[in-house]
Amino acid sequence: MYFSSDFYMFPAYRGRMQYRCLGCGNVYGVDELLYTCPACSNVFILEDTTFDSLQETPGQDWRDLFDARAATKRPELRGIFRYYELMAPILEEGDIVCLGEGITPVVPANAELTALVGQPLAFKHDGQNPSASFKDRGMACAFSVLKHLVRINNWDEVLTICASTGDTSAAAALYAAYVGEPLKSVVLLPQGKVTPQQIAQPLGSGAIVLEIPGVFDDCMKVVEHLAERYRVALLNSKNAWRILGQESYAFEVAQWRDWNMANTAVFVPIGNAGNITAVMAGFLKMHRLGMIEHLPRIVGVQSHHADPVYKYYAQAPEAREYKAVSVQPSVAQAAMIGNPVSFPRVKYFQEQYEKAAGSGSFQVVQVTEQGIIEGMLRANRHGHIVCTQGGECLAGLIEAKARGILEDGELAILDATAHALKFIDFQRMYFEDSFPGDYRIFPRKALQNLPELVIDAARKQALSPEQFTQEAAQAVVERLELRERD
Repeated sequence: MYFSSDFYMFPAYRGRMQYRCLGCGNVYGVDELLYTCPACSNVFILEDTTFDSLQETPGQDWRDLFDARAATKRPELRGIFRYYELMAPILEEGDIVCLGEGITPVVPANAELTALVGQPLAFKHDGQNPSASFKDRGMACAFSVLKHLVRINNWDEVLTICASTGDTSAAAALYAAYVGEPLKSVVLLPQGKVTPQQIAQPLGSGAIVLEIPGVFDDCMKVVEHLAERYRVALLNSKNAWRILGQESYAFEVAQWRDWNMANTAVFVPIGNAGNITAVMAGFLKMHRLGMIEHLPRIVGVQSHHADPVYKYYAQAPEAREYKAVSVQPSVAQAAMIGNPVSFPRVKYFQEQYEKAAGSGSFQVVQVTEQGIIEGMLRANRHGHIVCTQGGECLAGLIEAKARGILEDGELAILDATAHALKFIDFQRMYFEDSFPGDYRIFPRKALQNLPELVIDAARKQALSPEQFTQEAAQAVVERLELRERD
């Protein structure tokens, strides 16, 4: 199907995409934006009805194709659309929006951190995406589809809107600013629940930023109300195109592993549950095409302050009943969601995943707020730049190991969904021991770190420049217990 001369050309394959409702099973065309089923209000997944034709190409040929595309300089094939045939193969070349998202590094832990945890591990640093979080994967796909729909429908104005705890709004505003007219960006944030770094991002991109008292779930209800009654482009997890773009995480992990996913576990923090949905869907696609022989173990992680998915799977299978929860404050702010929109997708893909990979191939563990913040601090003290959600994954790995979920030598790949700088205030609160009581975090002195003044300004004023240099240097020598060279 593919030849070497085609590797750097924009793909010729075009699929036939449709929305399929996970509630009633109804299917709908994709020439309009739909978020929930008009018949039963459940969420959609996206399907390529011609996907089976891709199975005519051997798995090795797919691997060769995607490996060859890794060398291209074409922006349309450098980001998540390196895997075009598995993503949204209805798009034309001019529809593709790429800001350099995807292809983020997977960094193995050093020997010290590996020994501390007692398990081989690596972080995939999705904080190195353009807006500093994994949400750019989904936005690249969603905005490419928006450009496609604007083109085929000749729309003259589209209002993009999302509810957010920070990462979604930053990504949505960035991509809307890049695409420009006829798109305009509005984001709804829970007042006082977003870090200063995160709220600065959509403001800097020129979005209209509206705050609402409450938590993320309150913002989401308002956004859903608007999406049902007005022509707006919803960019939260209800947007199935956004989830589709996030499947690229799984494709990249497999490619980094040289397409061998045996003896591997992938840890994913669960908030609105779109990411873990996408990761399972992506691995299942590759498995169907023969690109990977083994499906990795999937381990979702939730804080005890926001754990509806964990509570569902902690029940006996025959007695499981899903219930939303009231969230408590969490340092893993992006995962502080009590009623995840994508839970029906999680349930659907978990069943598909365990059917293909066997019982136990999908797990969910619960961790504490203390474990999350200290997971972030420990990782970053060993050369990483993980956010609190990455810390949540490290805490989840420690919990999974304690529960006997992992095999000896099984490589754990941890999803660091955002850059540490987005959540730097939580590090400061830990170092200064200033967490409010409802976080239930009690800093350990061994992990705290604050700057130390070696000589004060008044003393500097009393000294000549030469004396100041000598006295300041001597203070450093005494603090570090340095010894002069022989």
